[in-house]
Amino acid sequence: MNLIALSGSLRRESFNTRLTRALAARAAGDVTIDCAVLHGIPLYDGDLEAEQGIPGAVEALRSRIQAADALILSTPEYNGGMPGVFKNALDWLTRPPETMSATFAGKPTALCGATPGGLGTTLAQAGSLVTLRQLKVDLFPGHLRVSRAGDALGESGPDEETARQIDRWLAEFVEFIGRR
Repeated sequence: MNLIALSGSLRRESFNTRLTRALAARAAGDVTIDCAVLHGIPLYDGDLEAEQGIPGAVEALRSRIQAADALILSTPEYNGGMPGVFKNALDWLTRPPETMSATFAGKPTALCGATPGGLGTTLAQAGSLVTLRQLKVDLFPGHLRVSRAGDALGESGPDEETARQIDRWLAEFVEFIGRR
């Protein structure tokens, strides 16, 4: 089973990029996780789209998502919501409109996130639901929320408690995918 985990942060060592790497490292059995980032995706501009078409970085990411059996979105929380760069990438991935269904509709999708704060991206994940409903993904009801990510997702990987949390959440998500 091939999954793709998309980090919603541009920072090289972001907690959410660390989280996607931890997920990939802890994937068990026949599960593999391809970690993706948002680099190279410009701000959405209808004029740019009309003049130059869909950027190569968007097409490449779309191909990876379409090839995956499921999607994991790892969102930071900026001012109580999903970062603009993450929403922007999702907006580009729905262009042109006829590609949205092939990319997202019915795709088993899970939300996760890591933050230095104590709420573990709860608000960003809740705010993401409107967009994910519009995309018509098959949303996994469990959420992975990593608080105090600096300690939980250290330089050498997740601490024991976070590793157990990741393992349990990932196993539940894989089971969810298998029921589809």
